[in-house]
Amino acid sequence: MLDRSLIGKSYPEIIFSVEKQRLKLFAKATQQSNPIYFDEVFAKKNGYPSILAPLTFLTTVGYDQGKPYQYLQDLGVPIGNILHASQEYTNYDSIYAGDELRMESRIGEIYDKKEGMLEFVSFVSKYKNQKRILVAESVSTIVLRNNENK
Repeated sequence: MLDRSLIGKSYPEIIFSVEKQRLKLFAKATQQSNPIYFDEVFAKKNGYPSILAPLTFLTTVGYDQGKPYQYLQDLGVPIGNILHASQEYTNYDSIYAGDELRMESRIGEIYDKKEGMLEFVSFVSKYKNQKRILVAESVSTIVLRNNENK
Protein backbone atom coordinates (compact mmCIF):
# COMPACT_ATOMS: atom_id res chain seq x y z
CA MET A 1 0.00 0.00 0.00
CA LEU A 2 1.16 3.50 -0.78
CA ASP A 3 2.05 5.81 2.09
CA ARG A 4 -1.03 8.00 2.49
CA SER A 5 0.85 10.31 4.86
CA LEU A 6 2.35 11.84 1.70
CA ILE A 7 -1.04 13.25 0.63
CA GLY A 8 -0.60 17.01 0.42
CA LYS A 9 3.19 16.89 0.12
CA SER A 10 4.31 19.93 -1.88
CA TYR A 11 7.20 20.15 -4.32
CA PRO A 12 9.50 23.05 -5.19
CA GLU A 13 8.07 25.63 -7.56
CA ILE A 14 9.15 25.36 -11.18
CA ILE A 15 9.73 28.56 -13.14
CA PHE A 16 9.32 28.02 -16.86
CA SER A 17 9.77 30.39 -19.82
CA VAL A 18 7.28 29.84 -22.64
CA GLU A 19 9.39 29.99 -25.79
CA LYS A 20 8.04 30.48 -29.32
CA GLN A 21 9.96 27.56 -30.80
CA ARG A 22 8.80 25.19 -28.09
CA LEU A 23 5.18 26.24 -28.66
CA LYS A 24 5.54 25.70 -32.40
CA LEU A 25 7.05 22.24 -31.90
CA PHE A 26 4.33 21.25 -29.44
CA ALA A 27 1.61 22.57 -31.76
CA LYS A 28 3.07 20.58 -34.64
CA ALA A 29 3.39 17.42 -32.50
CA THR A 30 -0.25 17.72 -31.43
CA GLN A 31 -1.38 18.39 -35.02
CA GLN A 32 -2.72 21.89 -34.46
CA SER A 33 -3.68 23.64 -37.69
CA ASN A 34 -4.73 27.12 -36.55
CA PRO A 35 -2.03 29.70 -37.40
CA ILE A 36 -2.40 31.35 -33.95
CA TYR A 37 -0.17 28.52 -32.70
CA PHE A 38 2.56 29.08 -35.32
CA ASP A 39 2.45 32.56 -36.82
CA GLU A 40 3.08 35.50 -34.50
CA VAL A 41 2.03 38.09 -37.10
CA PHE A 42 -1.28 36.27 -37.61
CA ALA A 43 -1.78 35.92 -33.85
CA LYS A 44 -1.18 39.64 -33.28
CA LYS A 45 -3.52 40.59 -36.15
CA ASN A 46 -6.18 38.56 -34.35
CA GLY A 47 -5.77 40.32 -31.01
CA TYR A 48 -3.29 38.05 -29.25
CA PRO A 49 -0.04 39.42 -27.77
CA SER A 50 1.96 36.55 -29.32
CA ILE A 51 1.67 32.91 -30.37
CA LEU A 52 -0.94 31.13 -28.25
CA ALA A 53 -0.09 27.94 -26.33
CA PRO A 54 -2.28 24.91 -27.12
CA LEU A 55 -4.43 23.93 -24.13
CA THR A 56 -2.44 20.80 -23.27
CA PHE A 57 0.97 22.52 -23.52
CA LEU A 58 1.19 22.63 -19.73
CA THR A 59 1.96 18.91 -19.77
CA THR A 60 5.52 19.85 -20.77
CA VAL A 61 6.20 22.22 -17.86
CA GLY A 62 6.64 19.47 -15.27
CA TYR A 63 9.37 17.85 -17.35
CA ASP A 64 11.46 21.01 -17.16
CA GLN A 65 13.07 20.06 -13.86
CA GLY A 66 15.78 17.73 -12.66
CA LYS A 67 13.46 15.05 -11.26
CA PRO A 68 10.01 15.26 -12.88
CA TYR A 69 8.86 12.07 -11.18
CA GLN A 70 10.17 12.82 -7.69
CA TYR A 71 6.72 12.17 -6.22
CA LEU A 72 6.83 8.60 -7.54
CA GLN A 73 10.24 8.11 -5.98
CA ASP A 74 8.91 9.50 -2.69
CA LEU A 75 6.06 6.99 -2.87
CA GLY A 76 8.47 4.15 -3.67
CA VAL A 77 6.81 3.49 -7.03
CA PRO A 78 9.04 2.41 -9.96
CA ILE A 79 8.01 4.37 -13.06
CA GLY A 80 7.79 1.12 -15.01
CA ASN A 81 4.95 -0.05 -12.75
CA ILE A 82 2.49 2.73 -13.49
CA LEU A 83 -0.14 3.53 -16.07
CA HIS A 84 -1.46 6.97 -16.85
CA ALA A 85 -5.11 7.00 -15.74
CA SER A 86 -6.20 10.55 -16.56
CA GLN A 87 -5.17 14.15 -17.12
CA GLU A 88 -7.56 17.00 -16.42
CA TYR A 89 -7.05 20.72 -17.03
CA THR A 90 -8.99 23.71 -15.87
CA ASN A 91 -7.91 26.71 -17.93
CA TYR A 92 -8.59 30.19 -16.56
CA ASP A 93 -6.52 32.39 -18.87
CA SER A 94 -4.49 32.04 -22.05
CA ILE A 95 -0.76 31.36 -22.18
CA TYR A 96 1.44 33.00 -24.79
CA ALA A 97 5.01 32.92 -26.05
CA GLY A 98 7.04 35.15 -23.76
CA ASP A 99 5.11 34.27 -20.61
CA GLU A 100 6.95 33.02 -17.55
CA LEU A 101 4.99 30.35 -15.73
CA ARG A 102 5.29 29.20 -12.15
CA MET A 103 4.10 25.69 -11.39
CA GLU A 104 3.30 24.66 -7.82
CA SER A 105 2.55 20.96 -7.31
CA ARG A 106 1.51 18.55 -4.60
CA ILE A 107 0.31 15.00 -4.15
CA GLY A 108 -3.47 15.29 -4.20
CA GLU A 109 -5.13 11.98 -3.42
CA ILE A 110 -4.14 8.38 -2.89
CA TYR A 111 -6.94 5.81 -3.02
CA ASP A 112 -7.51 2.23 -4.07
CA LYS A 113 -10.10 0.21 -5.98
CA LYS A 114 -10.81 -3.48 -6.42
CA GLU A 115 -9.97 -4.31 -2.80
CA GLY A 116 -6.51 -2.76 -3.06
CA MET A 117 -5.57 -4.36 -6.38
CA LEU A 118 -5.34 -0.93 -8.00
CA GLU A 119 -3.92 2.13 -6.27
CA PHE A 120 -4.40 5.62 -7.67
CA VAL A 121 -2.33 8.75 -7.07
CA SER A 122 -3.28 12.23 -8.24
CA PHE A 123 -0.71 14.96 -8.70
CA VAL A 124 -2.20 18.45 -8.57
CA SER A 125 -0.54 21.50 -10.13
CA LYS A 126 -1.36 25.21 -10.28
CA TYR A 127 0.13 27.46 -12.94
CA LYS A 128 0.55 31.22 -12.59
CA ASN A 129 1.99 33.63 -15.11
CA GLN A 130 4.51 36.42 -14.57
CA LYS A 131 1.70 38.66 -13.27
CA ARG A 132 0.91 35.99 -10.62
CA ILE A 133 -2.43 35.35 -12.36
CA LEU A 134 -3.68 31.78 -12.03
CA VAL A 135 -3.87 30.59 -15.65
CA ALA A 136 -4.62 26.90 -15.10
CA GLU A 137 -4.82 23.93 -12.79
CA SER A 138 -4.19 20.30 -13.65
CA VAL A 139 -4.74 16.92 -12.07
CA SER A 140 -2.68 14.01 -13.36
CA THR A 141 -3.71 10.59 -12.08
CA ILE A 142 -1.68 7.40 -12.32
CA VAL A 143 -2.63 3.86 -11.42
CA LEU A 144 -0.43 1.20 -9.90
CA ARG A 145 -1.33 -2.45 -9.98
CA ASN A 146 -0.66 -3.96 -6.59
CA ASN A 147 0.60 -7.49 -7.28
CA GLU A 148 0.76 -8.30 -3.56
CA ASN A 149 -3.06 -8.56 -3.41
CA LYS A 150 -3.41 -11.00 -6.32
